[in-house]
Amino acid sequence: MSADRAVPGGAWTGDDSGHNDACHERWSQVQNRRTDQPGYRDDWFDEQCGGCRFWVALTGELGRDWGVCTHPGSAFDGRARFEHDGCDVFAIREDGTFG
Repeated sequence: MSADRAVPGGAWTGDDSGHNDACHERWSQVQNRRTDQPGYRDDWFDEQCGGCRFWVALTGELGRDWGVCTHPGSAFDGRARFEHDGCDVFAIREDGTFG
């Protein structure tokens, strides 16, 4: 992993593509609802994390696809979640945005 830093000795910027790809691969293994899994219900398509009002996108390149769940009633509260994942306590964003 490279020392991807905004300023030498500064904070991690999250824009190291090798690191981000490895995170994406690792984190994808623990999705709750994969769209390609048998039994994926059509009604879940509109209830993906990226459209939930409690999903907060990460900064940097990882923020394109990943965020953190902040729903206190979710089993995933405080965990990084893929924008196309979902859970049983989805709450739609009032402004209709995604991601």
